[in-house]
Amino acid sequence: MQRILFSLILSVAGFFLHAQPDRWQQRVKYHMDIDMDVATNHFTGKQRLTYTNNSPDTLRKVFYHLYWNAFQPGSMMDVRSRELGKISYGKGRDGSEQLDWDSRVRDRIEHLKPDEIGYQKVISLTMNGVPQTWKTEETILEVTLGKPILPGSSVVFDMDFEAQSPLQVRRSGRDNPRTGVRYSMSQWYPKICEYDYEGWHPTPYVAREFYGVWGDYEVKISIDKDYMIGGTGYLQNAAQIGYGYESPGTRVVRPAGNKLVWDFMAPNVHDFMWAADPQYHHLVRRIQGGPVINVLYKNKDNDPRQDSAWNAIADAAVMVLPFIEKHFGKYPFKQYSFVQGGDGGMEYPMSTLLAGSDLGTAFHEWMHSWYQMMLGTNESLYAWMDEGFTCYAAARVQHHYYEEMLKRNPGNTRFMQILEKQARQLPFLHSEAYNAYFSLVKSGLEEPLTTHADHFNTNYAYGIAAYSKGEMFLEQLGYITGEAVRDQILLEYYRQWRFKHPNAADFVRIAEKVSGLQLDWYKEYWVNTTKTIDYGIDSLWEEGDHTNIRLKMTGKMPMPVDVLLQYKDGSKEMAYIPQYLMFGAKPAEDPSIPGTVFDPWKWTDPKYTFRVKRRLLDLKSIEIDPSQRMADIDRTNNKMELNW
Repeated sequence: MQRILFSLILSVAGFFLHAQPDRWQQRVKYHMDIDMDVATNHFTGKQRLTYTNNSPDTLRKVFYHLYWNAFQPGSMMDVRSRELGKISYGKGRDGSEQLDWDSRVRDRIEHLKPDEIGYQKVISLTMNGVPQTWKTEETILEVTLGKPILPGSSVVFDMDFEAQSPLQVRRSGRDNPRTGVRYSMSQWYPKICEYDYEGWHPTPYVAREFYGVWGDYEVKISIDKDYMIGGTGYLQNAAQIGYGYESPGTRVVRPAGNKLVWDFMAPNVHDFMWAADPQYHHLVRRIQGGPVINVLYKNKDNDPRQDSAWNAIADAAVMVLPFIEKHFGKYPFKQYSFVQGGDGGMEYPMSTLLAGSDLGTAFHEWMHSWYQMMLGTNESLYAWMDEGFTCYAAARVQHHYYEEMLKRNPGNTRFMQILEKQARQLPFLHSEAYNAYFSLVKSGLEEPLTTHADHFNTNYAYGIAAYSKGEMFLEQLGYITGEAVRDQILLEYYRQWRFKHPNAADFVRIAEKVSGLQLDWYKEYWVNTTKTIDYGIDSLWEEGDHTNIRLKMTGKMPMPVDVLLQYKDGSKEMAYIPQYLMFGAKPAEDPSIPGTVFDPWKWTDPKYTFRVKRRLLDLKSIEIDPSQRMADIDRTNNKMELNW
């Protein structure tokens, strides 16, 4: 009986492991009608939300996000920013204290006046026509259901709400002081919280990350006729709207009245953003067999350089899309919009807000379409999988862009200088991330990547962890598995997990299946701890016609080790020492250099010796990790020059 029970457990475990990419998830369908008053910056809204409970659980409560309630004096976002502003993490170049608050937020919320604050107020809420009981807890609406939502069933929530667009502080808002854009409408509607295999995620808004339910949106926005809108979704009534959205050759016929109703539909997304301004310029690029690229910007100073810069973004998107799809997966939507607004760069489905025309920021935000808009990790728990993976991808895209531009403009000094600068840096595409990480380690402020995004002790540690250390996770993975295998991992990750909310373990399992290596140790050390990598050359000596080379592991994080041996006669040899925990080895990366795979290094051993079939005096130099992809915090003992 015990044997049968054990076999049954194994069978069930195997089934769930195999079925993991089909993990259940909730489903939503939003219908919203919005009436915007540009004189008061106030709007009213009606929302019909069809909610499908695909979980095995009975739900007796639901939660909504009310993000704009954060833009009120005394809110959690306000207090958190002011408290972080009391922390100094060092001196700036001018000798001033570097305070830890977000410079965009600082103490601005505390000083907002009643007509400058943001709010979202629910006026009425019914489920299947029956009024429900709710209470507002700042940025979270808690709804106690009169009747539970059973597994496998769907219900319809009807809500009337009103909102006031805050003076632009963080991401959302009106009258951006930098750009002059009137409305950046992100996090603008009551949005149901995600319920997944870990339960509800009613995360209060304190300026960090997001998590949403996959679904379909239909949003109708009534606004003054002279306003142009850009953002998420497909415009359904372009022939009535115009402004460049109409198909070429279409005669635009607008209805009578002072307002236009913009009708957008967005399938299979987990958020909806829009921005509006009466002075937007609209650029359009149509990619054959691909999406329409929209660029909306406001050139408030009529600077021709700004026109040129925004046109460069539109053209660059067309140029780099084939590279992106080859290396990271196909873009599945019919449009993407780069829209000026917000307070920097912020990603949304089919769109981004960009404060300025910086090309690197535009690439970064577009790559979020892959590592958040299509994969949809819980950013609060796995910010590094969103921001870090995006940073990694954007660096490669930007490098490809400059290579292409140099091919099309041979001899262009600017593009040559950029590529030469990158070539001097090792690892050339990701050196900024590595340097930021080394600074964080030195500061003593580092926290594990498992820390909830909102609960890092400092903005400084959060930013480097999510962006830089997350970027390094993928670059260093290429060091462990080989770069070609790492690229296959990313494509398989996209193929299996898009639209399915993967977590860190899901990614590692894909990496293990593709590479044939055990990689859980890498996640455990790099993600769950702040242990560091530090290898060095200890000593070498000759025995007969062989040379023994002894290495030492000073850091507490184990890694496989590449050692490049250069000889006086000009020949080279790569010694590759796998990490015992891998139970395998990466394929040779550079066929031009002969290599030898040695026995694995057990992480319990502080020293390791290997032998090469050359005399000691033949050696010219020894270097650990010549590619510098391993995040060794002290490289001073990684190379030995032998001047015999």
